[in-house]
Formats: sequence, C-alpha cells, structure tokens
Amino acid sequence: MVPAFIAACLFSASIIAADRSARLLGSHAANFWRVVVAVVLLGLWAHGLGRGLGGGAFGLFFLSGCVGFGFGDMALFQALPRLGPRLSALMINCLAAPFAAGVEWFWLGTGLSLGQSVCGLLILGGVALALVPERRQPIPRGARCSGIWFGTLAAFGQGYGAVLSRKAYAAAAAVGEQIDGGTAAYQRILGGLLIVMIPMLWGVFRQTRKPRPSGGGGPGPGTRAAAARWVVLNGLAGPTIGVGFFQWALKTTPTGIVLPITAMTPLLVIPFTYWFEGDRPGARSLAGAVVAVVGVIGLTLAMG
Repeated sequence: MVPAFIAACLFSASIIAADRSARLLGSHAANFWRVVVAVVLLGLWAHGLGRGLGGGAFGLFFLSGCVGFGFGDMALFQALPRLGPRLSALMINCLAAPFAAGVEWFWLGTGLSLGQSVCGLLILGGVALALVPERRQPIPRGARCSGIWFGTLAAFGQGYGAVLSRKAYAAAAAVGEQIDGGTAAYQRILGGLLIVMIPMLWGVFRQTRKPRPSGGGGPGPGTRAAAARWVVLNGLAGPTIGVGFFQWALKTTPTGIVLPITAMTPLLVIPFTYWFEGDRPGARSLAGAVVAVVGVIGLTLAMG
C-alpha cells in the first residue's frame, strides 16, 4: 500500500514536468529524452546493485515496457497538450484500473473481494468527481475528442503493462528468482526506449530533408536549459524513482488494488496545477478528494 501511494505522489510531479517539457520541446522529443534519463539512472542501479538483465523474466518485463512506457506514454504525451495535465491524469489513472483488473482477472485469475471492488470504485468515482473539467476552462471539441482517444490508449497501455509486470514477477518466482523494483523498472524502460525511438528518429529524418531556415531553427539556449530541467525532473519522478516504487507495489499486491491507489495521482496534481498554472480547485474537486481518501482508507481496511 505504502509503495503505491509514494508512486502516486511521484507520478503527480512527473505529469506536471511532462506537460512543461512537452510545451518546450514537443511531445515526441520530451518523451524520448525523459526515457533516456531514466535508462541511464535505472541502468546504474540495475547493473550496480540490482540484477541487470537477469532475474528470469527479462522478456516479459521488456514487453511490459513496450506496452506501458512505449505506446502508453506516447499516447499520454499526445493527450497532455489537448486535455491538460489534470484531465489527462484523470483519464489515464482511472481507466487503467478497470482495464488492468479485467485483463488480470481473465489472464491470471486474480479476483477481488466485493469490499475491495467497492472501495476501488469509490476511489475512481472520487477522482472523477474532483477532476471533471470546469465550464470556465472549455476545451475545443476537436481537441477533446482526440485527447480522449489518446488518453484511453494511454490508460490501456498503463493497465496492460502493469498486468504484464505481474506476470513477469510470477514467471521469475516460478524459476526460483527474485527481482527488485529498480531492476524491473530498468528492464521495462529498455522496452519503452525501443518504441519511443521510432517517432524520434522519424522526426529527425524528416527534419534533415527540410531546408534549414536562414534565421536558425529550434529552441534557444534559455528554452533548452528550462526544458532540460523539466525533462530531468520528469525522468526522476516518473520512470525512475516513481516506477521503482510502482514495481515494488505490483510485486506484492494485485494490480486491481495498486492502480486504484495510483489513481489518486490526479488529486495530488491539484496543488501543482494551482502553483504553476493558477488553477484553483472548486468545491467539487475538494469533495472528490474526500471521497477518494475515504476509498483508500476503506481499501486498506478491506485488505487487512
């Protein structure tokens, strides 16, 4: 429970950093460079103190990363400029839980008790209540539709990737192996790197075929420095430390329990959006936060 909540806190900081870096660099570049940061940092851990590429389930963790870090996060970075960090976080974290629970029930046979299911739905309902878009912040219809599409893809990627991680842990245990969360995150991020490299390399290829502007192109030094700070923060809070705690949680707890807790991420985003964007939460947002916290308390008691 505790690792899942810490992961939610880190993910909330990560999504703000992702939004800021995407504004400065573009979606594909921001996603690619934060994955590179995570590969370097997680690689130092995995090859220094962890299991490196070992552990008996590298293929499944790699596939999980292709789905979650790769396709899922590429969709997230497309949803962010269309829906903003609050609504993007809402869709991804809320929809990932039922997606993952359904896949895990069908594939791994991991069921939930009635009390756990009700509390999980209570958390998701509270998050939805808190983060329904306000009328004073309308989103254009075209952006909303495409953003919802990308958000749904991102949620499925995150949910299915989490189930694959659970399957990988089971496969490792079946052959008498143990793998720590940092090593699992490293093996996953390698799969993500493979996927996010494709649009990045395609963009570089297209750019080289275009005539170079006479005044010079690309962001200036100040913009690059600001973008680098947000990319590093995103890489640390999200795919490095955050996912390390997330993998730790998945190692010991069913996905249908972990993801409703990390679904609190949108609520934790609220202070960041207020600080950076001046987005003051209304009474509905505060009421949703109370409902979600009650759900987490109930979920903890149901697990006891």
